[in-house]
Amino acid sequence: MRIGVLGTGNMADALAAHWVRAGHQVTIGGRDARRAERLATGMGSRVKPAGLRAAAEFGEVVLAALPFGAGADVVRDLHVALEGKVLLDCSNPVGPGFRLLTEGGPSAAQRLAAVAPKAHVVKAFNLCHEDVWRMRPPIFDGRPLAVPVCGDDERALARVRELVRDVGCDPVAGGGLERAGLLEATAALLIALWVGEGADAQAIAPPLAYSAGPSHQETEDGTGAFR
Repeated sequence: MRIGVLGTGNMADALAAHWVRAGHQVTIGGRDARRAERLATGMGSRVKPAGLRAAAEFGEVVLAALPFGAGADVVRDLHVALEGKVLLDCSNPVGPGFRLLTEGGPSAAQRLAAVAPKAHVVKAFNLCHEDVWRMRPPIFDGRPLAVPVCGDDERALARVRELVRDVGCDPVAGGGLERAGLLEATAALLIALWVGEGADAQAIAPPLAYSAGPSHQETEDGTGAFR
């Protein structure tokens, strides 16, 4: 698969490195040519540095590893190059005080879809710190990390699910792109718990078997009747 990467930051580095090891062709695109070249060189000879437009033109899948404040402007400028392609958004619109910056409006992913209407936008990889994505693979207590994926185009979703597996994770159907805002809000909450409170955010949810409550409960008189 040909993958173009928009951005030269930590998320671009962490995710693209997995995809290079999986055998995909990757082009790293950035405004700063030297940063793009350094990042590409660190991943091996099969990775090419380029400008943003060249990376968008190269990829069948294009990762938008861009800050929320810059993403829509960059994608708007590249919308022609992105036509018909999978545009993978991993951004988190979280500001000071762990505030969700999109509250009351469209999600970050929907904003990219609005400025590149002929691209197939998919939301994924936004719930973890970049160092988690650097793990080879992200497995905890024997379980691969699960990655929710939101999007409207089945072919685009299939490609992103493949890329999730290449990172060593399990893709989880997150619904259509209209649910990307829920993923972004979840990230804001988790970051606030982890960073702001030092809390174990995993502990807020029961195991799957208890997600709807215990399936069988006995009454106090021991009759075994359902409550």
